[in-house]
Amino acid sequence: MEKFLRNKVKDAAKEYFREIVTSKKQRDYIPPSGKVLGEEELLNMIDASLDMWLTSGRFNDDFERKFANYLGAKHSLSTNSGSSANLLALSALTSHKLGNRALKKGDEVITVASGFPTTVNPIIQNGLVPVFVDCEVGTYNIDVSKIEEAISKRTKAIFVAHTLGSAFDLDKVMQIAHKYNLWVIEDSCDALGGEFRGAKLGTIGDIGTFSFYPAHHITMGEGGAVVTNNPLLYKIIKSFRDWGRDCCCPPGVDGICQKRFSQKHGNLPLGYDHKYTYSHLGYNLKITDWQAAIACAQIDKLDGFLAQRCKNAEMLTQKLSDLEDYIILPKISPNTKCSWFGYLISVKPPIEKQKLVEYLEKNNIGTRQLFAGNILRQPMFVENDIDFRIGNSNIINSKDLCENHYKLLPNTEYVMQNTFWVGTFPALGKSEMTKISDTIHNFILKN
Repeated sequence: MEKFLRNKVKDAAKEYFREIVTSKKQRDYIPPSGKVLGEEELLNMIDASLDMWLTSGRFNDDFERKFANYLGAKHSLSTNSGSSANLLALSALTSHKLGNRALKKGDEVITVASGFPTTVNPIIQNGLVPVFVDCEVGTYNIDVSKIEEAISKRTKAIFVAHTLGSAFDLDKVMQIAHKYNLWVIEDSCDALGGEFRGAKLGTIGDIGTFSFYPAHHITMGEGGAVVTNNPLLYKIIKSFRDWGRDCCCPPGVDGICQKRFSQKHGNLPLGYDHKYTYSHLGYNLKITDWQAAIACAQIDKLDGFLAQRCKNAEMLTQKLSDLEDYIILPKISPNTKCSWFGYLISVKPPIEKQKLVEYLEKNNIGTRQLFAGNILRQPMFVENDIDFRIGNSNIINSKDLCENHYKLLPNTEYVMQNTFWVGTFPALGKSEMTKISDTIHNFILKN
């Protein structure tokens, strides 16, 4: 009877989706990003709702397994956002369980200023010192030639993103990391499906992070994931995600280790319930099974999504290649496969980015900046008391920032002034790529 009733509810939902949702009129506006959902996602959500489990359950277990298998990673943990994934990844490296390799307050982390704030924020939130290295124009990734000179005795990790799906030079980064015994976190929130030498991005460093916000390659609404091949890091990340618990049992399950009442931890009495023993200053950053249900359907469509993103990017490159005297088209590094979160364009003088962006928006073409531009100029940085370094400089406090400091990051400044991106997400196709190209051509001809 239960199966019959479930199918009856799902059949009604299918009819609703096909008659109501798919018949909605498309907008004239070309957004820079967006989600692509079908009836499979809706039916999975209904299945999860009928379970009445509410928190992470069978769909989450299925998704974590599918996601790890897709990436070729040993361990995958879902979390409630890509930002939380970054927080978990960095926080895990502060764990006492890592012994001498644990990051301590005042230790340094190599990063960039030209990305999304939540790559940098966890460094500061954990009492660590961000060390900013300039980016490259064209790939918009970290300039790996400048990493080694930025390393000091207090440097313990490298935490940078693959920019809009394009991989940074992992050969060089991992070589440096091994030389100086540094942790590497690959922020792959914008790079799901991208590859370096055939390996999926997010699986080459010690920890990889991903986002499933609606703008990303797949979505669960709000959501993210952390992956690692290191079993100790997996256990630590899970602890930080699940309230800081030492116990590995998921909610609603007890006694997996069969030592629940026979262990001694900290200054607790012998036999204190292991399920309520906490080894880290953790959070509750889990997802619901509704979110996981959506993602289970989405990941089955990921290869198709990626193929359309690549096709859209190829069309833009072909259609805009005659404008290279006026704009810089995105450059993809050797040995990489880009997953094209978006299509980055930099203008050359005398073209002005602001005017071009306003012209595109006026013509119903959505644009986005390369996130923070230069995060050192953002109010969240300027208005707080933050210690940091730029390259091989001495410690600088954010209250003392001046124009001379910004000049130490010339490419980051260039990106802030001259770079933007347009959409490649899979709901777009030939007509939208043609309109984007034609509109850029029209602007340049008029200017």
